[in-house]
Amino acid sequence: MLKAIIVDDEAKSRENLKILIEDFCTNVKILGLAGSVQEGIDLIAQTDPDLVFLDIQMHKETGFDLLNKIKEISFEVIFTTAHSEYAITAIKFSAVDYLLKPIDINDLKSAIDRVEKKRYHDNLFGKFNTLIENMKANNYDDYKLAIPTLEGLSFVKCADIIYCEASGNYTTFYLRHDKKHVVSKTLKEYENLLANHQFFRIHHSYLVNLKEIVKYTRGEGGFVTLSTGINLDVSKRKKESFLIKIGHY
Repeated sequence: MLKAIIVDDEAKSRENLKILIEDFCTNVKILGLAGSVQEGIDLIAQTDPDLVFLDIQMHKETGFDLLNKIKEISFEVIFTTAHSEYAITAIKFSAVDYLLKPIDINDLKSAIDRVEKKRYHDNLFGKFNTLIENMKANNYDDYKLAIPTLEGLSFVKCADIIYCEASGNYTTFYLRHDKKHVVSKTLKEYENLLANHQFFRIHHSYLVNLKEIVKYTRGEGGFVTLSTGINLDVSKRKKESFLIKIGHY
C-alpha cells in the first residue's frame, strides 16, 4: 500500500483527485491534503509519505519551490498541472511522472503503477536535484537526462551524449570520455524526447548529437563523421530531411 498526500492550491482539484484515487486505486491510501507549499512541507513532515501528488503552479509559488525547501526527499512525486507546456520538458528529462488536468483515470493508474515498480530502485535525491537544475538551465546544453541503469539512475548532460545506438529493445548511449550506458528502452523513446533539440535520427540504428558532427560524406545515403572519429551511415530515407536539418540541402 502506497501512502500518499495531495498538494494543490485548488480545493476542488484536491478533492476530485482524492475521490479518483479512493475509487479506482485501491493500492493507494491518502493520508492528507494540503493547499499551499508550506502546508505541503508540514504535511510531509507529519506523514512521511511514499508518494506526493504535487501541483506545479500554486499562487505565487510552485511545486518546485516545495522540493527546493525539503532537505531530504524520500518520496516519489507525480506532478499535476493544467498547463501542458509548463516545465514538461524538464520533467520528462528528469524521469519524473506528471498528469495533465483534468486527470484521466487510466493515466492515473499507469503513473501509480510506474511508481510502485521503480520507487525502490531510483535515486530520488539525484532525480529531483536534476529536475531543479533543468528548471534553472539557461540553455538546452545544460539539461541533464536521467538514464535508467541496473543500479538506479545515471544523470548525464545532454551535451555529453555523442550518439545513441539501437539494438532491439535496448539503447546504448555513447558519451564523452569513452563512457557508455546500455538502457532497456527503445531508441524511439529517446528520439521522441531529444529530436526537437540538437539530436537527429540519421538511421534506424542511430540518433546523433548534431553538434558532434564534424563532416558529412555524400553517397546513396552518405555517412557522418563524429567528433570521436567514428563514421555512422545516414539512411537513404533520412538523407533529405537530415540535410535540411543541418542546413546544407
